[in-house]
Amino acid sequence: MGVSAVTPRTAVDEIARWIETGERTYVCVTGVHGVMEAQRDPVLRHVHNTSGLTVPDGMPMVWAGHRAGAPWMRRVYGPDLMLAVLERAAVRGWSSFLYGGAAGVPELLGQRLGEQIPGLKIAGTYSPPYRQLTAEESEAVVAAINASGADLVWVGLSTPKQELWMAEHRGRLQPPVLLGVGAAFDFHAGLKPQAPGWIQQAGLEWAYRLMKEPRRLWRRYLRNNPSYLARSTLRPPRFQDPAPQE
Repeated sequence: MGVSAVTPRTAVDEIARWIETGERTYVCVTGVHGVMEAQRDPVLRHVHNTSGLTVPDGMPMVWAGHRAGAPWMRRVYGPDLMLAVLERAAVRGWSSFLYGGAAGVPELLGQRLGEQIPGLKIAGTYSPPYRQLTAEESEAVVAAINASGADLVWVGLSTPKQELWMAEHRGRLQPPVLLGVGAAFDFHAGLKPQAPGWIQQAGLEWAYRLMKEPRRLWRRYLRNNPSYLARSTLRPPRFQDPAPQE
């Protein structure tokens, strides 16, 4: 599976270019969990590999990039990417649609972001039910997003749901950019705490989140982390593209 060798700045610049040119694509924000799920599911792997960007949300992705010959690569943390893009959106006049989260969460998120980023435009919100949407519901959501005039659609579901949703709906949605940012909805809505910066830089955010939500996350980390370590050791990552000219 490919992970984009980017920095936060180059990622935001590329997303801005898509909006300005009307290019329609999507962004996967992935860490160990997403990479390992993609090893088991060829459909999910294809979704990641055909994205506009699959950015390195976790430090293990960054370390793999450095080993592969991309020393400029930096972590593009989903919540930080969301704020950086929205800050530029407020300046450029781009609007956003918030799709995901529990009932009331996207509305709360929009309120909190508006308080933090003056001039931010929220075109609409939708909290999907915890089940597969019917065909009629799915069409209604597509119609609502298209009618909103949004430039960005932020998708706050869990991996792999958000990646599969973006790939499935990309062709029917008019907004140029879809971004799957997962837990960023709860973080920026003030519903869950983020790990301190030093924990994130040490690659230990998984341990912090496990401590906060052990019953929900222990299976994920027990299944994915040792397997990722073993696979990345036995099959070192490769980098194929030239270094960016900055």
